[in-house]
Amino acid sequence: MKLNLIRPLAFFDLETTGINVGSDRIVEIAILKAMPDGTEQIKTLRVHPGMPIPLQSSLIHGIYDEHIADAPKFAEVAQELATFIGDADLAGYNSNRFDIPVLLEEFLRAGVDFDMSDRRFVDVQNIFHQMEQRTLRAAYKFYCDKDIINAHSAEADITATYHVLLAQLERYEGADFEDKQGKISQPVINDIDALHAFTNMNKPVDFAGRMVYNDQGEEVFNFGKHKNKTVESVFDIEPSYYAWMKQGDFPLYTKKKLEEIWTRWNKKKDLNRVPKAPAAAPAPHNQKPSGNPTRTTQQQPRKEKPAENVTSDMLEQLKMKFGK
Repeated sequence: MKLNLIRPLAFFDLETTGINVGSDRIVEIAILKAMPDGTEQIKTLRVHPGMPIPLQSSLIHGIYDEHIADAPKFAEVAQELATFIGDADLAGYNSNRFDIPVLLEEFLRAGVDFDMSDRRFVDVQNIFHQMEQRTLRAAYKFYCDKDIINAHSAEADITATYHVLLAQLERYEGADFEDKQGKISQPVINDIDALHAFTNMNKPVDFAGRMVYNDQGEEVFNFGKHKNKTVESVFDIEPSYYAWMKQGDFPLYTKKKLEEIWTRWNKKKDLNRVPKAPAAAPAPHNQKPSGNPTRTTQQQPRKEKPAENVTSDMLEQLKMKFGK
């Protein structure tokens, strides 16, 4: 089966120093670029991570410090990789949760602005887990009836991932899927937009899953004390939460998306600020006050009555009042 592609789809896999998105580094990257005309391009590079590779990681992927001693650092090959990927959509196995966030971290450290705004992301593991829920090795055996040779090498893994997706498209053509709300659909079709929607059901904002989109398309926190609250509503009641996350041990791409929301939120606040009306100037003395003519804006000086001469009648009234 040939993938139905409008633009290239880049399958990629990373071998790293560990599984911490924010602090671990790439030691090998392999990219298989499936082209709309059915051809394929492959690029594999080993990278010096700038730190020792922990033994437990080396035992998994087989790459030790001596293997990457003379390898370039990621910053030296970042632009080459970005150019090779180009405008391709991205695919991988568990790529939404791990490979894409790690790759974005490395690009940001290298100062390469790898635009993610108009790409589609197909996570083959999500198709597999939602339809069968097994590992890559089992998936390859299940769908292709083959064993992965040289498993945990990046190139072997992405090749297996590529063939698993092709087999999934054949197996699940016309197959029903029932979601948690009981809605039945046939989501596994040979269309990248549909696969993107099916393998991104959690709608992550930052790929690390710290923020996700709700049904209204609003960004909400997906962890901690503000879980399920919209990011902007948290900024309304606790703007210091932004500074805490910016200074905390969060992935750089998470911080980048957080900053975009913060900037948008501040612009809304500025637009909602109503300027105070200027105080009215006092009317000139020769100008009559407007409004009700019976009321005046300024208190008029009281006119004093002229003094009256004291008479005998007045004295008599005073005597009667005070008893004198």
